This record gives sequence, C-alpha cells and structure tokens, in this order.
Amino acid sequence: MSDQNRLGVFKTYKLYVGGKFPRSESGRVYEVTDSKGQWLANAPQSSRKDARDAVVAARKAFGGWSGATAYNRGQVLYRVAEMLEGRKEQFVREVAASEGLSKSKAAAVVDAAIDRWVWYAGWTDKIGQISGGANPVAGPFFNLSTPEPTGVVAVLAPQKSSLLGLVSVIAPVIATGNTAVVITSADAPLPALSLGEVLATSDVPGGVVNILSGATAELAAPLAAHQDVNAIDLTGAGAELAKELEIAAADNLKRVLRPQPAEADGSDASTDWLAAPGTHRLTAFLETKTVWHPTGALGASGSSY
Repeated sequence: MSDQNRLGVFKTYKLYVGGKFPRSESGRVYEVTDSKGQWLANAPQSSRKDARDAVVAARKAFGGWSGATAYNRGQVLYRVAEMLEGRKEQFVREVAASEGLSKSKAAAVVDAAIDRWVWYAGWTDKIGQISGGANPVAGPFFNLSTPEPTGVVAVLAPQKSSLLGLVSVIAPVIATGNTAVVITSADAPLPALSLGEVLATSDVPGGVVNILSGATAELAAPLAAHQDVNAIDLTGAGAELAKELEIAAADNLKRVLRPQPAEADGSDASTDWLAAPGTHRLTAFLETKTVWHPTGALGASGSSY
C-alpha cells in the first residue's frame, strides 16, 4: 500500500507520573506548534492535582532510589543514554520541530543530550569524593562528612532548550539520589514527554522522574508551596515568577537553585547548554551529614583506630 493511501497515525502525548502514562486529571490539552506556528500535537495540560500526584509518586520512590548504590545509579543513567541512542531519529525530528533547528543542528543537540546522560552516569560514584571527606579534629575522634540526597526536587525545565537543557537539569538531580517532579517547557514539551517513554523503558524505577506539561506558573506555585517538596530548581522561571516561588519555598526551608543571569528572563536563550556542565548542579541538591566517632585502644599495645 502506498503512503498516500495510509491513514495518518498521530502520536498521543501523555504525562509520565509514577512510571505510568496518565492523561491530565483535568482532561485538558493544549495545542503545541512549531516555530512557524504549524500544529504539531496536543499536549496534556496538567492540573494542580497532577502536580500533587507527582509529588506522592516521587516521595514513594525516594527511599529505594536514594538507598541504591551510587554505582547502580550510574548503570541506570547509562542505560537511559543507550535507549535514547536507539530512538535518536525520533528525537531529532521533535527537537528540530520544537526549536526551529535544521536537521543537522538538531542531531548535534540530541547527540549532546545522550552524552550528557553518560557524563552524569560517570559522576554518580565519584561526587562523594569531592564533596565529602575526613575532617581533622583535635581529639580522639573520627569526623567524617558525607553527601546525601536532599529528597524530592521540583525542576522547572528550560523554556527554549527542549531536550539538552531538560536533560542537563534532570540528570544531576537523580544522579545524586534525589527524585524529581519536572515541569516541561510550556511551548516545547514534546521532547520531554517522549523522554518519559525512554525512562519507562530504561531501568529507572517508576516515580524517580515525573514529567508534567502545561503552564509553568500554574504548576510551579503548588510545588513551591508543597510541604513534601524539599528543593526547587527555578531554571525555567522568569525573574518575577522566580521571586514569587522563592517566597513560597521559604515556608519549609526548601533548597532553591536560582536561575543563572543568562536564564533570568525565563527564556534561557543565551544559555550555552552545549558547554561542559561542571559539578555545580550535582552538589546543588546534596546535604552534608557529619558523623563523629570516638577512637579506641586496641589491645595491650595501646594502638588506636
């Protein structure tokens, strides 16, 4: 049968919450268009209840994910890179349409996103070595500081960089043992929603990453005020919205990662997501636990440990 005689099969995009693909609780959708204003798809418009459900799923998954070995988390993140590599052509199309890029530029962005997963996979069992250590003390004690995940992190994804920027804010959060509730780019949510399918077919446990599409301000407000959200990344918020969310986040002393100056208008248009990411996002959502332990004598020799 020739292609012109086939009935077009349009992709249905859904949320990704708790390892499942629900439609929005409200039943709402909104039109997503390309850079030329042409219709691409209908994306689910998440509600406040969807946001609350995502927090519940993230909290439920936190114990198992934070308790996994760092080496195991690295294996899981590398598996995400493998699965994304296998669906590269689909993501090239979606990124090109969402960001108005040529096919070659979109391919470079997707390659960089795959490499970004590999980068953070390699850091999972090494970040503790640069953010923790043994502390010298004047007394018969061991004093050790070790990093631990903060908990449930709300992430406002970049508005313009629909895949590479998205991966750059999600991967470090989960690499360090946190779980995430992600609000996608409002205008370009499709690569993020497709990433949920990649995560579901990787080894990422359900609830570790939860992806919501819709109006950023509408979803961010309840997450910033939520008492069971421990931290929030404001990358995708404009300056005015970021200020409001910081005030709401202060109610339960959330950790807040503020937008960089280039991101302050919420557009992240001038942010170079292709640049080496460094480790600042890995350490942004870590707490430091310091343990004191007395030394003791071993036998008649009087040696101590």
